[in-house]
Amino acid sequence: MKLYLKTILRVFVLILIFTFILTVFHYFNIINERFLDLFKMIISSITIIMGGYKIGKNSIKKGWLEGIKFGLIIISIFLVIVLIFKFDFSIKNLIYYLIILLSSVFGGMIGISKKPQNHNN
Repeated sequence: MKLYLKTILRVFVLILIFTFILTVFHYFNIINERFLDLFKMIISSITIIMGGYKIGKNSIKKGWLEGIKFGLIIISIFLVIVLIFKFDFSIKNLIYYLIILLSSVFGGMIGISKKPQNHNN
């Protein structure tokens, strides 16, 4: 559980930092709104893949299952935030959550495959 909390904290801190930087670029008209949405999606996916990788690397087996757990935790947190601030829920949000879940599963599978194997020959 401690690993999950640390990883979730790291993911959210990275997302907040990069989103802040992108928002500043958007404020000064360096990037337009379409690219802002795209970059936010890319940043979220990459940081969640990194989080899934960390979780998968520290799991014993079934990195995809650990990735699903991690992705569902992240999605749950995002949904709570959406409900607190009363944002409207749309198909776009559903696709975003699906991408988050797939990114997490992908990261977990990579993490478990990069784990050093103990061979007793």
